[in-house]
Amino acid sequence: MKKRYSVFFIFLTISLLFSACATTGSSARVTPIETSISAIDKYGNSPLAISEEAFWATSLEAGDIVSINIGSAKVEAPVCTNYSDVENGKVLVRVNGDVVSLSINMGNFAKTYNAEVGTPVVISLAKKAGYLKEYQVRQLTKSENRNDYVSDEVFANFRAVKAGKIASNRLYRCCNPLYGDARAPYAEKLIKQAAIKTAINLADSDEGARSHFKEAPYYASIAANGNAVFLNMGVSFTDTDFITKLHDGLVFLSEHPEGPYVVHCNEGKDRAGFVNALLAALNGATMDEMIADYMLSFENYFGVKKGTEQYTLIGQTIPDMFKTINGNKAVTDKNLAKVAENYVLNTVKITKDQLEAIRKNLQ
Repeated sequence: MKKRYSVFFIFLTISLLFSACATTGSSARVTPIETSISAIDKYGNSPLAISEEAFWATSLEAGDIVSINIGSAKVEAPVCTNYSDVENGKVLVRVNGDVVSLSINMGNFAKTYNAEVGTPVVISLAKKAGYLKEYQVRQLTKSENRNDYVSDEVFANFRAVKAGKIASNRLYRCCNPLYGDARAPYAEKLIKQAAIKTAINLADSDEGARSHFKEAPYYASIAANGNAVFLNMGVSFTDTDFITKLHDGLVFLSEHPEGPYVVHCNEGKDRAGFVNALLAALNGATMDEMIADYMLSFENYFGVKKGTEQYTLIGQTIPDMFKTINGNKAVTDKNLAKVAENYVLNTVKITKDQLEAIRKNLQ
């Protein structure tokens, strides 16, 4: 009997050792990547000095969680293809269009981690497929072909913001008519059809916008009348630079009673999503109204369906944004308007008179 038990335990021990070795070997097959920051864009995204092909050749895959040593800092993040594959404020390794970059969704990676061109980076596997399920749920794809969409409005992500006390056909959002892509001419046409009088462009600099004025003559006429402002915002709505430019945009809105208005970025999705939600909250919108408006961009571009796990995950962006500006405290319909008001008065620092002018201009 003792001999039989001995054989059993020897067999069990060998099996466990084999299993451990197999698991270790799975991780060991991914050789750590030693590279450096090769550039930093205006949003703080930090491309690496490694090609997409070389990155995938290490056997890393989308959905893996990696450990990143960036200078003296260390952080874990998933390997993804789109910013929206992670929640707002989360780090990701984004592999897209032959560019491998360290990024924060709606944040500034370079500023957060003191990254500079030349900063050394080491990436190693932390957990194989550790983020795969959520990555698959969050996957988004869109077409650049107008014929794949049911209308010009859907293709250009063009619509009136319908929330709270905002007057009908008073505030619009859309993609950028000055972007130079397939959607831009449709945005230009729809802005003209809606007789937009004032534009708040969150994405472009004045110089960058003017380089595309020939492609968008109606939009150019708005600017010629002094009714367009070009803010050249980043994507991190907690950054001082973003807040300063938001201040300038809100002051501009308060001083221009000539509506209808359009507030847009490049896709009309993220920066425009935050600013239009803020304007809606200041005008008595509910959280559900703001989520529904925000999610129309994802329905329009990516065909995200209501009632799906994907819709719920992405829609949480709006409550999370307001939680962030409320000092990480939850926001409900009961305190939503007050949180928005406190934010623009005490953080963005517009005046009460300017706030009332904004409300009057939109209602």
